[in-house]
Amino acid sequence: MTIFLLKRAGQSLLLVLIVLTITFFMLHLAPGDPMARYYHPDISPDTVELMREQFGLDKPLIQQYFYWMGSFLRGDFGVSLRYNRPVRALLAQAIPNTLRLTVAALALYIIVGVLLGIMSAARRYSLLDRLSTVGALFVYSIPSFWLALMLILLFSLKLGILPSSHMQSLGVSARGAFPLFMDRLSHLILPAFVLGVASAAGMARYTRGSMLDVLREDYIRTARAKGLSEGQVLLKHALRNAALPVVTIIGLSIPFLLGGAVITEKIFSWPGMGQLTVDSIYARDYPVVLAVNFVVALMVILGNLLADIGYALLDPRIKVGPGGGRSS
Repeated sequence: MTIFLLKRAGQSLLLVLIVLTITFFMLHLAPGDPMARYYHPDISPDTVELMREQFGLDKPLIQQYFYWMGSFLRGDFGVSLRYNRPVRALLAQAIPNTLRLTVAALALYIIVGVLLGIMSAARRYSLLDRLSTVGALFVYSIPSFWLALMLILLFSLKLGILPSSHMQSLGVSARGAFPLFMDRLSHLILPAFVLGVASAAGMARYTRGSMLDVLREDYIRTARAKGLSEGQVLLKHALRNAALPVVTIIGLSIPFLLGGAVITEKIFSWPGMGQLTVDSIYARDYPVVLAVNFVVALMVILGNLLADIGYALLDPRIKVGPGGGRSS
């Protein structure tokens, strides 16, 4: 397992460098000038050119790349062209906020999806199964941005029971720890629902299919013949084996949750990496976009690695081969 983890870490590092290189050249080759926001009659062209030289944008592209890669490998993400602040400071503010949203969405995604899939498989072809199938397909086909706008319209504008934007209300920090927690929780409900529960429809279908395959096996009939309750059969015997493909799906779903967070954070004005990325792309803020891509790539690779480890832990028959891959 140690050799497997070290090999995967090396492959992941190479993959991150490739992603960052492609992103660097795509950003710089895209139309637009990061200094365009300073083109103003009150600002002289010489001042703009001086700022361009200060940020290193006057050098050839390949020279910019090697200079940036060298500083990046040293842990220096540079200075934001838009905010004129260290990129590390911006990430230190945005990453915890994004983690709050994605962790809550992932918890809802797993709990709702797995439970709904188990109930549908246990009551196959029942009214519950048919309703969950139709509902899952309906929710899965709804665009996330449209669902977010409709929830804001209903719960924020019409009913007025949930906030429509931001992570907390103004002045709530002075009221104490518990009011602050409840206020942040109320702000988290809508974006977490859009990001997690809406995606749980697909997880429910995967779990249902995997559970139905397992429930046809002989050892399930043996467990029922021993007199075990249906709950014990489902949770102790069927779910453990049905969870193998589900764990893989969860690991592969992390990139989609992070990608969906970009839209969700922008709609709900959630101060995370998604909103920071969108604003930075509009401003051609190259250092911030590259640093955010680096963090997201690490999260995605870590999620896939955890899925592989969980897969091996759930099924003792799966071992890590000498080549670093799975073997039975």
